[in-house]
Amino acid sequence: MGYHAKNEQGKELTSSTFTDTELEAGRLLFAKECAFLLGVARVEQLPDDSLPEIAFAGRSNVGKSSLLNALTGRKSLARTSNTPGRTQQLNFFNLGSRLTLVDMPGYGFARAPKAAVTTWTRLIRDYLRGRVGLRRLCLLIDARHGLKPVDREIMDLMENSAVVFQVILTKCDKAKKLPELIAATEKTVSKYRAGSPRIIVTSSRQNIGIAQLRAELAKLAPNEALQ
Repeated sequence: MGYHAKNEQGKELTSSTFTDTELEAGRLLFAKECAFLLGVARVEQLPDDSLPEIAFAGRSNVGKSSLLNALTGRKSLARTSNTPGRTQQLNFFNLGSRLTLVDMPGYGFARAPKAAVTTWTRLIRDYLRGRVGLRRLCLLIDARHGLKPVDREIMDLMENSAVVFQVILTKCDKAKKLPELIAATEKTVSKYRAGSPRIIVTSSRQNIGIAQLRAELAKLAPNEALQ
């Protein structure tokens, strides 16, 4: 089952297909309680990783907080702001004792002191290349702008760390040349062994692709909650 929606230019957007069973599994998983565990500013503060972890990363102002809120059906799970760079630590959330979601600081532009940005960048890199329980990195890319060199750096890091990353295009309802962007992104991702071939197109504002992303991530969760 796919979905159909239109962007601001009236073009229809489509997604990879998922079965009804997969979509329902995703809906049920993300309907569970999602509780904040802790915020981490240094690697030595990282919690136990007995649950599979899914991290969400992207450039500042990519719409990461809005996507997390849409996924979990909550308005304020992750803090949204008009000021890029407000997430300043790794924020861990327990999803029904089946997955841990990790909200990472945005990389790139941020209205913060340079020293602080350098510290966040080091934290991001240390976490991504050394976390045993990290099952997938959702790499968020603004569909209006496409991949940038700093995104490629993260992809290279995932390749060297043998951690699967999956590109999630955000704000797709505002993209003018979405089919071309998807094709170009798929071509780039295909060069990486760690890159998932399935690119998921989303819009938190129009709820596009949210059910499909839930279904994709539910595949990484154990069948039963871990106590």
